[in-house]
Amino acid sequence: MARRAPGMAMSLLAGEPGLVAILAGILGLLIGSFLNVVVYRLPRIMRRQWASDATEILLEPEIAAELQLPETLLSSLSAALKPLGELVQKLPVLSLSKPRSRCPSCGHAISALENIPIVSWLMLAGRCRACRCRISMRYPLVEGAVGLLFGLAALQFGATAQGAASLVLISLLVAMTLIDADTMLLPDALTLSLMWIGLLFSASGKGFVTLEASVVGAAVGYAAFWIIGTGFRVLRGMEGMGAGDYKLLAALGAWFGWTGLLPIVVLAAGVGSVVGITLILMRRATALTRLPFGVYLAPAGVIMLFFGPSLVALALPGVH
Repeated sequence: MARRAPGMAMSLLAGEPGLVAILAGILGLLIGSFLNVVVYRLPRIMRRQWASDATEILLEPEIAAELQLPETLLSSLSAALKPLGELVQKLPVLSLSKPRSRCPSCGHAISALENIPIVSWLMLAGRCRACRCRISMRYPLVEGAVGLLFGLAALQFGATAQGAASLVLISLLVAMTLIDADTMLLPDALTLSLMWIGLLFSASGKGFVTLEASVVGAAVGYAAFWIIGTGFRVLRGMEGMGAGDYKLLAALGAWFGWTGLLPIVVLAAGVGSVVGITLILMRRATALTRLPFGVYLAPAGVIMLFFGPSLVALALPGVH
């Protein structure tokens, strides 16, 4: 009987789409709360590692010799970088799980009752219980948005492998959207994980596209943006697109195949252009201002998840 329980549970859920959506929505609220932590901490973890790596690399004798650094400059670098490296090593451990979430203003440790998605923010009136400093409204908005997206995905795909995979896809894309908006970074830990999960999901035979379409989509996605980025750099002498964007489009190609790339890029470029032109008209940006493209590319992937076949039929009529 115990061995049949998971199958029986899945059968029960399959016949109750409303219940599946509610459960998925609740899970989304919890995942949204965790994603807020990821968005805040992952860039900081990366920067700490970069600082540590940079101090070690620049102090290597081989690097100094290769760069032909003058002895006076090398001494100055050594005097500055050694203390910096020691300070970085002495920083408290920071990971996605440790330490417990704290108020960035006063350091108050957030209790379990203060960490209930949306509810706690409302009960605290959007302020820290200890110092009464404001807590950004983005936290409950992210929790609510992820909960809503999880619920919609559950309604569309049900208690299936595609339904479970869609929740993973949504989680990673939401995290990348917010991190890119805050820091103009698309961490490899997220983009490459998304790509490999997409490829493996397609290889399982239960993905949104075949394995062949997935592999071609990943390759074409990366190559297309690499060509555009390299061409811009050669012609304009400046970076026009980061490598994180290449990897993100490759990841989306792995999930939706090569046919999904055009509608995704058109959606992202269209919204990005509107935002860019609006910022220029408002004099908050110029034609040379760098904008985080992942902020538009990742949400385009979410839209593709829900409306993929219709978008492909619209962008590539006659292609199946």
